[in-house]
Amino acid sequence: MIRLEDLTKDYGSFRAVDHVSLHVPRGALYGFLGPNGAGKTTTLRMIAGILRPTTGRVLIGDDDVIKNPMAAKARLGFIPDRPFVYEKLTGAEFLRFVAGLYGQDGQLVDRRIDELLEVFELSSWKNELVESYSHGMRQKLIISSALIHRPEVIVVDEPMVGLDPRAARLLKDLFKGFVGRGGTVLMSTHTLEIAEALCDRIAIIQAGKIVAAGTMADLRAQTASGNIGLEDLFLRLTGGVEAKELAAVLEDGSAASGGGPSRGAGGAAGSGAGR
Repeated sequence: MIRLEDLTKDYGSFRAVDHVSLHVPRGALYGFLGPNGAGKTTTLRMIAGILRPTTGRVLIGDDDVIKNPMAAKARLGFIPDRPFVYEKLTGAEFLRFVAGLYGQDGQLVDRRIDELLEVFELSSWKNELVESYSHGMRQKLIISSALIHRPEVIVVDEPMVGLDPRAARLLKDLFKGFVGRGGTVLMSTHTLEIAEALCDRIAIIQAGKIVAAGTMADLRAQTASGNIGLEDLFLRLTGGVEAKELAAVLEDGSAASGGGPSRGAGGAAGSGAGR
């Protein structure tokens, strides 16, 4: 359903995304993981048509995001990591505005707005200005706006940020239900437990390149790592094992410092006596 073909994005001499090719099939909940600065958000923004690739292409179904943007974006719902909303609109007005961007209006849209606001427990805020919404409420509104036109594909960057546990659980169930009805989700997250629990397949990007992709079994086979969990796989593939080694060093250091004062005092006394 989503196909990236030799996708590259340069900023001057810096290459943020380096010849990435990836296929996300219809009906999959696909995780897209990587450390900070690896190229995740840049890739997702190119899929959404916000950024233009330097080379390569993005297909949503059979529609090229650059050559046929209207058709491609009509299939897509995008939930960014940093949501922007027009604060001087009410929640309902904002959703009606987004629906209008997809050429949708009338009673069907009004009914859809009511459904989404009820699902995300925003009905009582329907006619309140967005400037009065909390961060979590704005995140729910942005998620609602990505679903307003009933997309075939959802691309989401850090979906759980700012959501309380109840809303986060609701969103997980929504993604599962969406995929169960034939939809497709590509989700970037730093919460590896969520990715391991929810995702059918996972791609890991490091320094702009895909370093592993597939099911958990595929990732374990690619790394010859036995039956380890996603966190350990991720750390192996992205060099994060150093963080564990650093933790061990710090623990050893704190243990050594526990006996340090008496040794230090003895050393000081000895050196003083020697002088």
